[in-house]
Amino acid sequence: MTGRILVVDDVRANVRLLEARLSAEYFDVRSAASGAEALSVIASWPCDIVLLDVMMPGMDGFEVCRRIKSDPRTAHIPVVMITALDRTDDRIRGLRVGADEFLTKPVNDLALVARVKNLVSLKRVTDELRLRAQTGSQFGLVPEDGPSPDAEGRVLLVDDCASSSRTLFDILRQDCRVERESDGAQALITAAERGYETIVVNLGLKRYDALRLVSQVRALERTRLVPIILIADADDSARMMRALELGVNDCILRPVERTELVLRLRTQIARKRANDRLASDVEQTIAMATTDPLTGLRNRHYLKSHLARLVRQAGETELPLSVLMIDIDRFKSINDTHGHDAGDAVLKEVAGRLRANVRGLDMACRLGGEEFVILMPETTLSAAEKVAERLRDVVAGAPFALPEGEGWDLPVTVSVGVATHAKAGDSGEKLIKRADRALYRAKEEGRNRVVCCAESRVGPDTEDTTPRAPSHAGKRARAG
Repeated sequence: MTGRILVVDDVRANVRLLEARLSAEYFDVRSAASGAEALSVIASWPCDIVLLDVMMPGMDGFEVCRRIKSDPRTAHIPVVMITALDRTDDRIRGLRVGADEFLTKPVNDLALVARVKNLVSLKRVTDELRLRAQTGSQFGLVPEDGPSPDAEGRVLLVDDCASSSRTLFDILRQDCRVERESDGAQALITAAERGYETIVVNLGLKRYDALRLVSQVRALERTRLVPIILIADADDSARMMRALELGVNDCILRPVERTELVLRLRTQIARKRANDRLASDVEQTIAMATTDPLTGLRNRHYLKSHLARLVRQAGETELPLSVLMIDIDRFKSINDTHGHDAGDAVLKEVAGRLRANVRGLDMACRLGGEEFVILMPETTLSAAEKVAERLRDVVAGAPFALPEGEGWDLPVTVSVGVATHAKAGDSGEKLIKRADRALYRAKEEGRNRVVCCAESRVGPDTEDTTPRAPSHAGKRARAG
């Protein structure tokens, strides 16, 4: 994992220590020596997380955090306060201005890296939703209203210790609608069936592994975005760090302070509702305007707008971006021989196989006719080539069903062109053009193969296309 980290501290020695530790984990680290400088850097540099000292001359960390969280353009950026202040009142003050976490000096290296990786990973989910929602807004479409900010949150408490469960329940029910579950296996079923906005889990479950429950919640489609707050003992730091790696959103140490728990819970519920609104915008509001009705994939119009944003993002962050251009081989002969119903069935099945075999971060689109495009953020050329080869094999590996009960005996193959974003001045049109040229070479070389376009950087339109195909591809192509 990589990410962009801003370290804010007026003591240069503290900055150097954090820079060294985070750089060793391959994070891109920048620093600011004051609150004003930090706000200036954030405005021009899209960071993933802010590590913020509290005690600074002029503008202190509390005020910097308040300004970050009150600006809609930066409110989604996680803020971790690193401070020598360890009183409960200080944590509550930080939580009130929007801080996501507190680390006490001297900072434990393992705890720092675990929390930073966790927050960066969680932010990526929100970033992707925000990016797609921004694409949808270009069509003039508005998401449905979500729950009122003052509406009671729906919370599931998972705790098999009677005294602990009773204490936590009494705290939570003053602000939320709370349901209790003492059995971990049943809690997973309940969470999948009902729309909770946060799950609070006792790390010290006696009859079920709490970490396994966290992993299972994250694995289910219906619950993977539900925030999880872990209640833990201070001496269980190793399991807490493992929980962060598994995707827990927040951890609270015992003894639990009521106000702190309530504030952290409100933060998670607010974030869940914001993400739900973004997801609604993406999946419902713009669906009809941006979805290909036959295959259910994003259509050409959405592809153009979203690719432009991804290219701009790749230029700003210097992260890789790759594109696959996929074409069904000899598709005209399928229509001519078996009819257009068969052609439509093949298009839908190819789309389904593509969609089922790419990451959630990737996006499969139908460009038109028998051509498909897959956008792959944060993916290098070599990694995209491997994915392309896997997709080619997924399509060719099993015959396709024909309508009207004609059987599962129609062999279908695809050719794939692969290209990657070259530099900051590159455009989505040029990227698609290079992938299309590579696809044309794949067709020329015999179909049912992958050709990779390696950007030479001599010029924006200069490429070296080299066919890549498995040893059996030629035989398949001749047979098809």
